[in-house]
Amino acid sequence: MVNFEVVNLTIPDESNIIVGQTHFIKTIEDLYEVMMTVSPSSKFGIAFNEASGVCLIRHDGNDEELEGIAIENAQRIGAGHIFVVVMRGIYPISVMNAIKSLQEVCNVYAATANPLQVVVGITDQGRGVMGVIDGFPPKGVERDEDISKRKVLLRQIIKYKR
Repeated sequence: MVNFEVVNLTIPDESNIIVGQTHFIKTIEDLYEVMMTVSPSSKFGIAFNEASGVCLIRHDGNDEELEGIAIENAQRIGAGHIFVVVMRGIYPISVMNAIKSLQEVCNVYAATANPLQVVVGITDQGRGVMGVIDGFPPKGVERDEDISKRKVLLRQIIKYKR
């Protein structure tokens, strides 16, 4: 039997979050190294839920507030082998390839600044992430003026050239 719970995550103003699944205690060190290597000036906090042994929430970061929020989000999710990175001063797109290339990372569920809900399945054994609800449903289809605005924004944030 599986029950479901929807967990609302905290994302501070002007911050982003990445939620993923991993399988090894070294994840904390590797995620910290990725964040510091890609953008030493960014601020971030990381939390990782162990799934065996002492089953602790491991954590690190270079910003006490963001680290605390990452821990709280990991606690709310409560599923083993889940990691949460809360970041400010950097976009997820800047670190996603480096995070996904880590040997121990199995999956990335979300990378967003939108309101984020995690759908958690609960069994006799424990909790697991079934999926996420990222942001809001579409309100329409973009028109020419929307396309122009999108391209201007992309040029501003990632030097988009198309």
